[in-house]
Amino acid sequence: MRLLVGSAAVLAAGVSAEVALAQEAALDRGDTAWMLTATALVLLMTLPGLALFYAGMVRKKNALSVIMQVFATAALMTVVWMVAGYSLAFSEGTPYVGGLSNLFLRELSMDSLSGSIPESVFMVFQMTFAIITPALIVGAFVERMKFSAMLIFLTIWSLLVYAPVTHWVWGGGFLGDDGVLDFAGGTVVHINAGVAGVVAALILGPRTGYNREPMPPHDLRLTMVGASLLWVGWFGFNAGSALAADALAGMAMAVTQIAAAAAALAWMVCEWALRGKPSLLGIVSGAIGGLVAITPASGFVLPTGALVIGLVAGAACYWGSTALKRMAGYDDSLDVFGVHGVGGTVGALLTGVFAAEAVGGVPGLLEGNPGQVWIQLQGIVATVLWSGLVSAVTLKVLDLMMGLRVDRDTEIEGLDARIHGEVVP
Repeated sequence: MRLLVGSAAVLAAGVSAEVALAQEAALDRGDTAWMLTATALVLLMTLPGLALFYAGMVRKKNALSVIMQVFATAALMTVVWMVAGYSLAFSEGTPYVGGLSNLFLRELSMDSLSGSIPESVFMVFQMTFAIITPALIVGAFVERMKFSAMLIFLTIWSLLVYAPVTHWVWGGGFLGDDGVLDFAGGTVVHINAGVAGVVAALILGPRTGYNREPMPPHDLRLTMVGASLLWVGWFGFNAGSALAADALAGMAMAVTQIAAAAAALAWMVCEWALRGKPSLLGIVSGAIGGLVAITPASGFVLPTGALVIGLVAGAACYWGSTALKRMAGYDDSLDVFGVHGVGGTVGALLTGVFAAEAVGGVPGLLEGNPGQVWIQLQGIVATVLWSGLVSAVTLKVLDLMMGLRVDRDTEIEGLDARIHGEVVP
């Protein structure tokens, strides 16, 4: 009996050792190190990148309120993602939303793996996406929305819109199964946020004095620094979405740089030709538009495709932020729809055109697969309809319950002093 027990113990120890070796072999330290870095880069995009980018474009009396909104969103979405968002996005569920099995991350352990990296790293990487997406929406309604209403709206939106759409594309949902290509968030992040932003702008109405008095940016130096941090952080966003330190991540980084530069130049040329002067605000906005457009395509296209995507996106986002906004008459304060909605749509569609089988395993229109453009369009339409509908209903209900907009005196004096008790000296 003692011999049998001893043999069983040795056998168990051997099995445990084999399991441990298998886990160690599956965990790639290089991939993990890269993904830790990419996660930090994506967080840098929001704090301080997006906060500074937005703060420089508003009037001085509202600069701190915008930074506060972005910072508070980062904190709030971290908790929302931990409590329920990650489970709804990535747990096994229906084709439309994940399950509740991982609420409060109760299934996450030290041994949990996601491919070749710890699941904890994957979870936080995806958390940074869940942070920046609702933070982007802030730019559409700055200078006039109640801080309390904003916090409630973005919480509901994150759970009812962002998490389900993430599941649709990346979590085993119907869009991913249908073959929609979205490497790093053209539909999930940019179209999603752009549509919610323009819906919020329409429901809130324009800022007091809009179209009657100038509302120039108070410090474009902040905007340039913020845009530069976004550009650098975007390598984590796109190259990090390879989830490995490999050739795909390298190509994603290359096409990201090319598209951003091409779009910056395209916006600059359009503005120079039509308005007579190339502006700093224009060139940095163009770069962001190019980064938005290459996001869904970054794991599927070659450099030439990225160049074309960037050039088209720069011109399209310039049109969306100027002519389209004037024609429609809405006050999307910082052009969230013009850059993210339009840029994301351009990028998603052109992914179907320029997708290279040698990069992402799926050919596009130019390689004899025109049906991919139709698949991409289906993903765009589904995202637009869901984000638009849920955003509109949520905002209307909140408006009835608590009101969305600050009072006129607060808006005229500025949100910094009246809501937060702080001002820029």
